[in-house]
Amino acid sequence: MNLKTLAGMIFLLCTFPAWAIEPFTVKDIRVEGIQRTEAGTVFSYLPIKVGDTMDDQQAAAAIHALYATGFFKDVKLKADHGVLIVQVRERPSIASIEINGAKDFPKDQLKESMKFAGLAEARIFDKGALDKATQELKRQYVARGKYAVNVTTTVTELERNRVSIVFNVVEGEVSKIKQINLIGNKAYKEAELLDLMKLGTPGWFAWFSSNDQYSKQKLSADMETLRSFYMDNGYLEFNIDSTQVSITPDKKDIYITINFTEGEKYTVAKVSVSGDTPIPKEEIEKLIQVKAGGTFSRKALTETSKKIGERFGQEGYAFANVNAIPEIDKEKHQVSFNFVVDPGQRVYIRRINIAGNNKTRDEVIRREFRQVEGEWFDVDKVKKSKQRVDKLDFFSEVNIETPPVQGATDQMDVNVSVKEKSTGNVSVGAGFSSGEGLVLTGGVTQSNLFGSGNYLSTQINTGKINQIYSVSYTNPYFTDDGVSRGFDVYKRNTDSQSTAISQYSSHTLGGGVRFGVPIGEDTSISYGMAVERTQLGLLANPPTRLLQYVNIFGSANNTVLGTIGWGRDSRDSAIYTTEGMVQRASLEVALPVFDIRYYKLSYQHQWFHPVNSDITLLLNGEAGVAGGYDGKQMPFFKNYYAGGPGSVRGYDSNSLGPRDSTGAVLGGPRRVLGGAELLAPFPGMGKEKSVRLSGFIDAGAIYGPGDLPGSAGMRYSAGAAVTWISPVGPLKFSYAVPINKRPEDKLQRFQFTLGSVF
Repeated sequence: MNLKTLAGMIFLLCTFPAWAIEPFTVKDIRVEGIQRTEAGTVFSYLPIKVGDTMDDQQAAAAIHALYATGFFKDVKLKADHGVLIVQVRERPSIASIEINGAKDFPKDQLKESMKFAGLAEARIFDKGALDKATQELKRQYVARGKYAVNVTTTVTELERNRVSIVFNVVEGEVSKIKQINLIGNKAYKEAELLDLMKLGTPGWFAWFSSNDQYSKQKLSADMETLRSFYMDNGYLEFNIDSTQVSITPDKKDIYITINFTEGEKYTVAKVSVSGDTPIPKEEIEKLIQVKAGGTFSRKALTETSKKIGERFGQEGYAFANVNAIPEIDKEKHQVSFNFVVDPGQRVYIRRINIAGNNKTRDEVIRREFRQVEGEWFDVDKVKKSKQRVDKLDFFSEVNIETPPVQGATDQMDVNVSVKEKSTGNVSVGAGFSSGEGLVLTGGVTQSNLFGSGNYLSTQINTGKINQIYSVSYTNPYFTDDGVSRGFDVYKRNTDSQSTAISQYSSHTLGGGVRFGVPIGEDTSISYGMAVERTQLGLLANPPTRLLQYVNIFGSANNTVLGTIGWGRDSRDSAIYTTEGMVQRASLEVALPVFDIRYYKLSYQHQWFHPVNSDITLLLNGEAGVAGGYDGKQMPFFKNYYAGGPGSVRGYDSNSLGPRDSTGAVLGGPRRVLGGAELLAPFPGMGKEKSVRLSGFIDAGAIYGPGDLPGSAGMRYSAGAAVTWISPVGPLKFSYAVPINKRPEDKLQRFQFTLGSVF
């Protein structure tokens, strides 16, 4: 019963004899004792008006109504010659709330949570609300594992019927899981099962993940993990019988005990398919992951239902129902399954709805869709559509739902919701070495120009070594069928006297046009043509090879470049890649229009493979070969280089390969790169995809004349990297240690790139 109501009833019982009088007509009403409350407020709650007849029942109703407001701690009624006198004592108001000893939470956050309990400054003080706020404060600490938290309150009366409230908090230490006991395991060792669980006892990295702190939600997840493990390994009758969680009297240590029954291991006796389906049963049977004679696996059972459902989804049956009906033989410990398939009704897409694209035009998203309106639903086309929108790299999130149309059994919609991210950036690259110090480059890029999906990039580098001025523009849908067209104009000045590269200067001015033609869902070819003019200048004491080249071809060279390429990108997402491949092959040829004649052939292959739900393996390989043709020499300034970010981390940029007698790098006509990298979420970040941690091994070599230092031999490095898609742009940090460095090698262990979005 409400305390206010109880107090009112007690008061009524005590005052009842006073109202055992003849009823009277109320001529006037007077309120006494109010300080903050307006008299009109009392009149509005009072169920008695002037002219009403006052009796015992009316008096009880009046007292009850005024107590129910919560404004008063005492209410009395008196009568004086037809005047009803209402005497009240107001509850005090809260003048201030102080919280002492709270360190884990901001005080403003704690006060905000108290408001939901009814306790806040300037409100009427209520003892019940105070108790509720105290419990809420304790709950927040318990949620952080501090079960020993102690909260005491002090209420001090002030003048003008006010109170101040002080919460004194002793946070205490975080309660740790001292021991987890598993009772009932026979087939597997306890240590093996404990490794599957998130919760654990304190260890080296427990402080980072908080997995040594008890959580009811984590325990439930761990029990489901145990259940899945046993069910996936044949234990059909596995059951968790009970769980006990106890805490020591000092609230420091927690003990968890899980009792379960493994049951017997089951094998699959027979598998069959039934139901009237438009797809041949023989084809459905090929999709079944549960095989007769094999060990029962709930995971395989679920995967089978999923694959069969997706196969029907390819034919437009979006709501196909697949039920695996078991027949259990407990004596032989065998189970048979009959997959009953009901395809339901075939449905088509009524409408594709797009939301969240405040800047990007609808057509930019729609042209990537392979599922179209008015066509039969195809689950593969819907998935492919999502992947293609992902690969635009205009959005941080892409979500697709396919709800049925109300009132229609053969129609459904496709709802696409995207979360746009900044597609323009001012990028800065940085590296540090003992020889060059801090080296910076910069550029401005907009990959979704005015929401059209077109790409525009301008780069300006006024560094000491490289000066680059370039403009690049690409329209990915120059034609409606996806043929792209781009233009490039650039000017490059190079002064290598302070670098590891052989000393020379070059001034190149060029421009070109290129096209890309899709020849498959994930495959395209590209071709283009550009014209360049390069002015060379040899610095003091140039290498003999460079001097000979200038003597033969002169210091000014004109080149007409033809390029052709092939690419295939089957990644599942460009936002957060977990599987798929990227392959690129390209050929650059100086056409026989001027004296310069050479070719450069390159191939790159990246393979992403999910190791588990969190970790992805990336394997990267790249090879390139170049040379002159028609009796002409390969231009030295077109050589391959390696070292640094994008090739072999841990070594100075462009520092690998043949060197002359002065130690300057010459580059070479052949390049080989490779690497392996494990990509994982950053520890403690949960499902947050903006930060990714990786460990890597890089390898690479530049091959040239065999009589020069550094001409042969792979270089290796190993290290770790962090990639963060931050609110101000992408940041990448890496630290690598060279494994087989040579005396002539230049090292650069720490490298990073950063950018700021606009």
